[in-house]
Amino acid sequence: MKPWIKRTLVGLFGASIMVGGLTACSSGAHRHGPMSPEKMAEVRGKVVNRVSSKLDLNDAQKQKLNVLADKMEAQRTAVIGKTADPRAEVQAIVAGSKFDRARAQGLLEEKTRAVQTSSPEVINALADFYDSLNAEQQQKVRDLMQRRRGGWMAHG
Repeated sequence: MKPWIKRTLVGLFGASIMVGGLTACSSGAHRHGPMSPEKMAEVRGKVVNRVSSKLDLNDAQKQKLNVLADKMEAQRTAVIGKTADPRAEVQAIVAGSKFDRARAQGLLEEKTRAVQTSSPEVINALADFYDSLNAEQQQKVRDLMQRRRGGWMAHG
């Protein structure tokens, strides 16, 4: 594989993980249950604004970033599924005296299917966004991803 293809794939994968992680785990959501749609929209807005300012995006690039955020939010929703309390679902696996292997396997398969179904759209949106960046912006993405401890979205 050509080096530039490897770097691009690593960059896209890293950016996908970063945005997905921020969307799924932002600002203490794990301590207070799932985020409300309003809180999710607020966090998403902050992330989009921060990425936009760090990369000095133009309007067309911001639009592609918003499409990416839409696709990632749809994937997050699909992975969470229709369960009102995902934590209770996982706790039920270890509620008895034996680990419920069948239930765990079913849960894993459900989540894997959701990721597999929505990943092509996320990858395409991420590729469209990344490809819309100029060489300087792409290098900035790579440089920011190389930073340690929190990467480019770290507070401060």
